[in-house]
Amino acid sequence: MSDQQQHHESSEHIEGIVVGVDGSDQGLCALKWAAREAKRRGSVLNIVTAYTIPVFAASSMDAGYATLDDQLIRDGAEAVVREARATVTDDSLTVRTYIESGDPTGVLLDLSREAELIVVGTRGRGGFVGRLLGSVSSALPAHAKCPTVVVPVCMDKRSENAPEIADVVVVGVDGSDRARRAVLLAAEQANVRGFKLRVVCALAPVSGALAWMPATVDQEAVMVDVRHQMEIGARWILSHFPGLQVETDVIEGAPVEVLIRESAKAHLLVTGSRGRGGFAGMLLGSTSQGVLHHSKGPVMVVPDGDDPRLADRSKFENEAGLA
Repeated sequence: MSDQQQHHESSEHIEGIVVGVDGSDQGLCALKWAAREAKRRGSVLNIVTAYTIPVFAASSMDAGYATLDDQLIRDGAEAVVREARATVTDDSLTVRTYIESGDPTGVLLDLSREAELIVVGTRGRGGFVGRLLGSVSSALPAHAKCPTVVVPVCMDKRSENAPEIADVVVVGVDGSDRARRAVLLAAEQANVRGFKLRVVCALAPVSGALAWMPATVDQEAVMVDVRHQMEIGARWILSHFPGLQVETDVIEGAPVEVLIRESAKAHLLVTGSRGRGGFAGMLLGSTSQGVLHHSKGPVMVVPDGDDPRLADRSKFENEAGLA
């Protein structure tokens, strides 16, 4: 295994996959997932921890006390990084470690400008190193510039009663361009792994669920229309990923509940950072928070952005006479 340097003092320029650790079991689960992904991509693995100086120490009138406290905190951060680094034993990986002083969310957001992927756990240990995970996993996916993966638990620590993991990547959609970009990244993930892509739309019951929806709306007609749109989307995906096995499904139910169930048997669940709202529900945004914190498996959140492959989506609607 190659190390460019034991500890980097600054991460002004970074490449590859970034994983945030804080010494918690959740952080180590995220590290294991990130290491496997880095090996699969042939990318650099960057292990990052961040710490802050408590306000009472930084503002103390006793300069010596503040200095001592800062050093103790940094020593703890260094111990966290050493422990994390020692768990990555694959000699084929290039691993770099960083210790940053600052708010963990802000640190990871800055790194997301250049990183391929940010990986974190769902909850951290708190304490003197700072709550790197937990609050970070809520704020980071909504604002990161690159995709973020939140890992709730190590695959080897799943409950004995958990469903068997299938060779499938699941992506939640709601018809928005944001969701379509998530589909493209999900298709890439499935394609490189040789997995099936499962495209899911959660459709909450119309009657009684939304006060503004006319009473005359036929739930079954809506389902038929959404299924047709999903079929068109599948043809579009196959035009970019020939040979990929694509499955589509429209499921009645609350988006959070549907996606959490799907996450229990998928290698990866993919969503966009925000949804379109409307009758299909706010698939992302507020719903994504529920999915992130209750998912049974890793969740990738794809940020807004341009993708030239979105331009030809309308062609498939024209062919179906839907334009």
